Amino acid sequence: MGVDIALLQEQCSSTLLETHFDALGERISGKVRESYVDGDQRTIVCSDRISCFDVIVGTIPFKGQVLNQLAAFWFEKTRSIAPNHLLEVPDPNVSRVRECRPLPVEFVYRAYLTGSSNTSILRAYQAGVREYCGHRLADGMRAHQRLPEPLLTPTTKAAQGDHDELTSREELIRSGAITSEHYDAAARIARELFEEGQAWAQSRGLILVDTKYEMGLDADGDILVIDEIHTPDSSRYWYTESYERAMKADETPAALDKEYVRRWLVERGYRGEGTPPPLPDEVRCEAARRYIEAFEQVTARAFVPSSGQPLERIRSRLGLG
Repeated sequence: MGVDIALLQEQCSSTLLETHFDALGERISGKVRESYVDGDQRTIVCSDRISCFDVIVGTIPFKGQVLNQLAAFWFEKTRSIAPNHLLEVPDPNVSRVRECRPLPVEFVYRAYLTGSSNTSILRAYQAGVREYCGHRLADGMRAHQRLPEPLLTPTTKAAQGDHDELTSREELIRSGAITSEHYDAAARIARELFEEGQAWAQSRGLILVDTKYEMGLDADGDILVIDEIHTPDSSRYWYTESYERAMKADETPAALDKEYVRRWLVERGYRGEGTPPPLPDEVRCEAARRYIEAFEQVTARAFVPSSGQPLERIRSRLGLG
């Protein structure tokens, strides 16, 4: 399995930056996806854009295909836990889903003291914070150490261009952003999804370190899981076999997620403020290789890329001429 590095290099000039398919409905552009809403359905096109620190910093070859297909894998795998919005996958970059009203919360589960973003539990801990999203943290913990138990650490759902903010159940309910009934029901779903994700990852030689879930309400007021589940954009994966070795050497565990790009940016002094440094092709290709490896490691399936100009293929698959 894996993909030819020459193909990744070639695809650097044919990444999917954005789409404008007016015939599909009202266009809504997010950090990584374009959505087209038509009545009770939504068509989601997953681009190759990569967002770090809530800022779009470039494109990664085949990233949209990996995310869309890995999300579909998890949506199908977890239907017994909770209903979700996925209807079909007509193209490697495209999903058709049920239209929902998103809850204004990202339900973030963390099982380890790690991370490099402004909202990460590790950065807060290193700054002396011991009360994190309503949870008390013990003194004397090390970077990347496993937490005594996984913690639900919600954030606000920021608009594009803004930053998500750490919050807590109490703050969200007090502000009126969400009812206690909706929060608690969504939190239960998130906990079960995380437990399932951790168990499956363990069976695949991986650790599901942390992740985020998004939920929405359908026309009947029922909670559905939306957006994506356990992808390299929404989740952090480490290799099980290398974790203890990394901890003994006081090193960062080897990861299968976009942390590689985040750390490349941090090493150049960028943490989300101002204009990000351009990603060189070698960084884009290495990130692509890691995304593809994540897909194959998690699913036990070979990744089959659809190369060439993605816009032409998507137009044809969706019957747009």
